[in-house]
Amino acid sequence: MNPDPTSPPPPPLTRQYLFAVLVVVGATGLCFAAFPFFDLVNLIMIYLVGVLLVAARGRRGPAVAASVLSVAAMDFCFVPPRFHLTVSDAQYLWTFLVMLATALVISHLTLRLRYEAEAARQGQRRTALTHAFTQQLTSARGIEKVLSAAARHVAEVFNAGATLYLPGADGRLEAKARAGEAPASVDKERGVAQWVYDRWNAAGLGTAALPGEEALFLPLQGDEGTVGVLRVQPRSRDWLLAPEQRLLLDSFVHQIASALAIVRLEDHNRKVEVEAAAERLRSSLLSAVSHDLRTPLAAILGSAEALLAKSDNPPGSAARDLLENIRSEAERLTRLIQNLLEVTRLESGAVVLQKELHPLEDVVGGALARLEKALIARRVTVDLPPDFPPVPMDGLLMEQVFVNLIENALRHTPPQSPIDIAARSTEKNVTVTVADRGPGLDPGDRERVFEKFYRGKASPGAGLGLAICRAVAEAHGGRLTADRRPGGGAVFELTLPRGDDRGR
Repeated sequence: MNPDPTSPPPPPLTRQYLFAVLVVVGATGLCFAAFPFFDLVNLIMIYLVGVLLVAARGRRGPAVAASVLSVAAMDFCFVPPRFHLTVSDAQYLWTFLVMLATALVISHLTLRLRYEAEAARQGQRRTALTHAFTQQLTSARGIEKVLSAAARHVAEVFNAGATLYLPGADGRLEAKARAGEAPASVDKERGVAQWVYDRWNAAGLGTAALPGEEALFLPLQGDEGTVGVLRVQPRSRDWLLAPEQRLLLDSFVHQIASALAIVRLEDHNRKVEVEAAAERLRSSLLSAVSHDLRTPLAAILGSAEALLAKSDNPPGSAARDLLENIRSEAERLTRLIQNLLEVTRLESGAVVLQKELHPLEDVVGGALARLEKALIARRVTVDLPPDFPPVPMDGLLMEQVFVNLIENALRHTPPQSPIDIAARSTEKNVTVTVADRGPGLDPGDRERVFEKFYRGKASPGAGLGLAICRAVAEAHGGRLTADRRPGGGAVFELTLPRGDDRGR
């Protein structure tokens, strides 16, 4: 059992053997003084007490030596013929054997009791240190303070230099906290720590990997893998390698990893709460502003259409072009406000689907009719099998989905490039694709295009149309995905469940 650093070190082995000899000599002196008054059996007890003293103070070797020397001293000094190692009566041989066996048993039991007491003391010390370490980590707020407290406590308990490495923004390890003596070569130590981090294995002092290192590198294992590395460089190499100290150090490593996981979870929760609050505020603001803008926009649009209907200006004139621009921009703002309101309604759960069986060609045809002016110069192909089954859906919402998908294709493709709409049916699902021949999608944009307010490169939209499409698809129990189209362009695939004959 290894003592803690605050306890006095055990005496050297040579001193323990010398103590055993002196105890036997002292016991022999007492026996000479008591010899005229006591029987030989009573003198044996004095030697047994001496063996007990040696076993209580030293190791097993000195205790065994004291047992053997006690038997030899008893034979030489007090068993007839005295001052000879010969025995005149054979019964004394049994006495010596019993004495030796008794002395060995006493020494063994005493040593075992002492080791068990030391183990209990070390266990209590480990529990106290672990509890103190836990209190320090839990009282720290923020990852910097947690790391600082962890490094300082490890350095104090293990009388060592301690460094904590965590990955930086580029994924490479950086020293985030240090206590005690710093490493001689910072770059070399960081390289070893990176090796430990990448392979999830300990390295350095006392391990199979890089055993020549003066420091021990331990990975901080979290639920999702290694979150960092702890470097410990002790002033006493042998002391850290003791099993008791490694057990305590492993406990500290586990606590540090758990504390880091808790801090990161708290930071994530705080970020989510802030984002949720900001999203609620933004949704409320958008809803209020959208409602307030609908009335003046409707007036602007109506006025522009009335002026166009009564205008005597020929097509192509400056005045008529200005009126056409006012009407088109008012229509665009109206669609934007409608999208904002749809996003708010979908997120608040206020939308109740009115699902009925609708012919898909009617829903797609309604979307194309709403975009008739924008599609004048476009070639739109619609591939729907003649026996295509009706689909359970909310007709108005699904028509808006196709309007948004076709508008998205219009915004991101060259003028007069084709737009292709196709559908297929299986026993369980209906799949509709809207494909174009534009620049396509970057690999990282296949999911991001469905995020609210996300706009790709040079995108003229507000970043709401595709978010609404996916929300409506998911409300129907379906899904909407985006991908690159073979030969160039983008393709959006809408999948809806067919349901039963009642449209549910």
